[in-house]
Amino acid sequence: MTGTLAAVGAGLAVIGAGIGIGRIGGQAMDAIARQPEAVSLIQTSMIIAAALIEGVALFAVVVALIA
Repeated sequence: MTGTLAAVGAGLAVIGAGIGIGRIGGQAMDAIARQPEAVSLIQTSMIIAAALIEGVALFAVVVALIA
């Protein structure tokens, strides 16, 4: 039973990260469409936010599989 719950927890963490990174990408495209001159600033912020989300997701997967 514990292995099943760990798999569910890890799956939820990955799904949440995928949704979060997808929303960041979509919002970044909207922002670039509104202000094309700010592309480099928007891309930098998007990449940093995506990396932070991915780091938290990796941590959540590790915690779910260890606990």
